[in-house]
Amino acid sequence: MQPVQKQSFADDFRRRIKETKTTRWIRFTIVALIFIAWVAWLGSWWVLIFLLLLFDIYITGYIPLTWWKKSKNKTVRSVMSWVDAIAYALVLVYFVFTFVGQNYQIPSSSLEKSLLVGDYLWVNKMAYGPRVPMTPVHFPLVQNTFPIINTKSYTDFPQWKYKRLKGLGKVERGDIVVFNFPAGDTVTTKVTNPDYYTLVTMLGRFAVHNNKDQFGDVIYRPVDRRENYVKRAVGLPGERIKIVDGVIYINGEAQPQPENVQFNYFYQVSDGGFTEKEWDDLGISVADRNIVPVDRDDVESVIANGFTVLPDGTVPTIYASPLTPAMIERMKADSRVTRIMQVPATEQVPLFPAGVSDGWTRADYGELWIPKKGAKIKLTPETWAIYNRCIRNYEGHHDAYIDGSGVVYIDGEAADTYTFEMDYYFMMGDNRDNSADSRYWGFVPEDHIVGKPWRVLISFDKDKNLFNGGIRWNRVLKTANPDK
Repeated sequence: MQPVQKQSFADDFRRRIKETKTTRWIRFTIVALIFIAWVAWLGSWWVLIFLLLLFDIYITGYIPLTWWKKSKNKTVRSVMSWVDAIAYALVLVYFVFTFVGQNYQIPSSSLEKSLLVGDYLWVNKMAYGPRVPMTPVHFPLVQNTFPIINTKSYTDFPQWKYKRLKGLGKVERGDIVVFNFPAGDTVTTKVTNPDYYTLVTMLGRFAVHNNKDQFGDVIYRPVDRRENYVKRAVGLPGERIKIVDGVIYINGEAQPQPENVQFNYFYQVSDGGFTEKEWDDLGISVADRNIVPVDRDDVESVIANGFTVLPDGTVPTIYASPLTPAMIERMKADSRVTRIMQVPATEQVPLFPAGVSDGWTRADYGELWIPKKGAKIKLTPETWAIYNRCIRNYEGHHDAYIDGSGVVYIDGEAADTYTFEMDYYFMMGDNRDNSADSRYWGFVPEDHIVGKPWRVLISFDKDKNLFNGGIRWNRVLKTANPDK
């Protein structure tokens, strides 16, 4: 018997290439071209080394990724076929969600009536350019916490530096934008509203950190794992923003209000009030039909504000709701609505920036300069109060501080000026009196920008049965940036 000659690697390599079917060559060529185009977009050519892995997967097959297909055990083949399909699906979802776009649910009313609670959006990440993931190892279907088991859905290591790929455009004034919540770098695991920094301002750091039964653990989250928020960009880098009587001024010029901007109003309804259908036609949700309690001691105030008091001393129901200009006009045309009055802006939650915003309200706010990449500011106690979070938390100078004499130290050295490394934005909701936005927690750094909502995929009305108006069919595939 002649000994079997061992085949050389070169001979084996040529054999494998020769035996590869034409269809696999075609599939490899398509995948390779897409991969090369993606690497060019990424701008990191070292990633091309993974082309060798794709070549092996499609052509040579040295890495036994499909070993299970040759198994004699039917159960192994069945289970592994599902594992293989799920793994491929998760990898595809990871890349689509990271570089193309993802779905997003509107959880709060801060943008009503432009976007509604229950809207599910497709967010286009290519609009402003997708970010290379800063936390690359994460489960693609959840933002930061696995439901039910309440554990992190990502690993803290590795962490990559911020890099944004070339997109289709830049953030423009009036764009509705999805971004990671800037003040979400530190969170308490049991209380998410108000945010950690507001809790510390209200209760003190010691109370928050030492009351785990009420607040849970205090943890840090990386930029891209912070909660997603959606607001309208009203102020751009390098601009000065001020709000006077609810009107936004940019560089001293009044800006037009969004069509569906809302402010809170008191209104009185007589003759039995509205029917459920009338409430629905007005667009006032159950959660927004707030009845204002009136007792005997309030009657004089009610009369002084122009509301009706009946001869027997009773007061027809007074409601408080956010209303758009169109809703106000409809109410004025209804004889049952006897009085409409805007709710005065009084603040119970501190406004940004602390120490500078004393006397400001959500309706009369500012003036503030919005930081711009490359722009230099003089460091004074006042500018430090406004921009220290940008310098310390967003741009990485964590040890920066101001001493008792008003001298600012950055990276251990005294500094009298600072040059910003990123662009920043001022974001607000259209539901102006019911929106936790930049007026309360400050500027949005460019590395927090996620993308631009494109379309409403589907919309559910939580106040209605799923089979009786619960699906808002008129919103399916509707533009998610209605004022642009």
